[in-house]
Amino acid sequence: MRFQPVIGLEVHVQLKTDTKIFCGCSTKFGAAPNSQTCPVCLGMPGALPVLNKKVVEFAIRAGLATNCRIAPRSVFARKNYFYPDLPKGYQISQFELPSCQNGHLDIEVTDLNSISSGCQGGKEEATRAYSDVRRGADDEVNAGRRLKANSVKRIGITRIHMEEDAGKLVHSDIPGLGSGSGVDLNRACTPLLEIVSEPDIRSADEAVAYLRKLHQIVVYLGICDGNMEEGSFRCDANVSVMPVGSTVFGTRAEIKNVNSFKFVQQAIEYEIERQIELIEEGGKVVQETRLFNPDSGETRSMRGKEEAHDYRYFPDPDLVPLVISNDWVADVALSLPELPEARRSRYRSELGLSDYDAEVLTATREMAEYFEACIALGAPAKGAANWVMGEVTRALNEAGKGIAECPVAPARLTALLQLIEKGTISGKIAKTVFDEMWTSGKAPEAIVEEKGLVQVSDTGEIERIIDGIMAANMGQVEEFRGGKEKVFGFFVGQVMRASRGKANPAVVNELLLKKLKG
Repeated sequence: MRFQPVIGLEVHVQLKTDTKIFCGCSTKFGAAPNSQTCPVCLGMPGALPVLNKKVVEFAIRAGLATNCRIAPRSVFARKNYFYPDLPKGYQISQFELPSCQNGHLDIEVTDLNSISSGCQGGKEEATRAYSDVRRGADDEVNAGRRLKANSVKRIGITRIHMEEDAGKLVHSDIPGLGSGSGVDLNRACTPLLEIVSEPDIRSADEAVAYLRKLHQIVVYLGICDGNMEEGSFRCDANVSVMPVGSTVFGTRAEIKNVNSFKFVQQAIEYEIERQIELIEEGGKVVQETRLFNPDSGETRSMRGKEEAHDYRYFPDPDLVPLVISNDWVADVALSLPELPEARRSRYRSELGLSDYDAEVLTATREMAEYFEACIALGAPAKGAANWVMGEVTRALNEAGKGIAECPVAPARLTALLQLIEKGTISGKIAKTVFDEMWTSGKAPEAIVEEKGLVQVSDTGEIERIIDGIMAANMGQVEEFRGGKEKVFGFFVGQVMRASRGKANPAVVNELLLKKLKG
């Protein structure tokens, strides 16, 4: 029997506000334990919550960007359970009336049925081809199996709701207390959005594609820093399997708090295999919560259905229903940045960039804005794209910096590109100039003048260099004239070396070819 996975994701997005959702305490990460607390987030008797307006605005932003309907009226509810890191004994969340409903995201997925038509081994061969590509195989042996049959799949979003985070248990040596467990409530009352998908996902790869797109959107919107290591973007995956062709979902297991794309992929793949193997051996999948161990690559049971909480939701009496007017939604909509998908489409249609270039340049909002600043200053689109993806990214990676910290401003990079366009310097010399710009902060024109790097386009001077090199290498000249055209590259290199890289490559190629042919 063949099985089909069924996956739904619950994503917790920590909002990038300065203060918590129901009080004025700071949300800064890394502060001393319990130093960012007050009677409200400590759950003291008589302390009343006050809703942070910025949190609501961020929820509206997320809802609009994921095609949700923004509810004109929503209600905060108390989710009751007891745990040491939950000081009130309940979490303020939303239940029956969330703020955003019925949205969707479109992701690109690989259609193995379409690919299999081009693979001699059918769908099984297509699956192997897909695995090759995921592992990064890109040699000619796999060229015939390369994946191009991508299609768009819509993943439904059931709801997006606001809630507060719990505190954090610390299990280690605690200064002054010795070994044991401590409670840090700095995180208590930190604002979260929970984004709940429909069970429309059918593979670990689709799950990761959905998560990557959602992660990119919330970071673009400026509502989340996206730092998965710090828990700003984490996922619970609900996984079940059912026989292929069935419409009845199997019993699901929930994998809690996975905080990297790689671990989500591994956890879901392991859980699918575990459930299928269990069923094939005559067992039954039980509804339970499981944790993923990245060291072993396995999931393990945390608690079963009989231990599941009855949260006894009811409306929070300390918070009035939230009313979101159409005017407020319209104002937020006007403030939204251009999102990655729209940007990629514009880069392809208006700037003539390739799919690959558009994808890389829109990877982060900061990179896209840096690139567009260059375009606005007069840089050629393809040239700016190549340099931002090439030299700029290389230098940033080597320095361990983000593009927001780039010491070469868009105006300086544009000036450098214009020197190349005018023929003042060659592309090779431009890289030397760029490195000097990076370290010194000087303008490219000043560096070119100081170091005497102006490109030589004088045909007379270049001809003299060519004549000298040909006279010293008559053997290679005869080889070229005898049909060994690869020798041409040798002569180009000699001319560029003799001119210290200053000779105009186009002029060199033209004159050299003419002289070698006699």
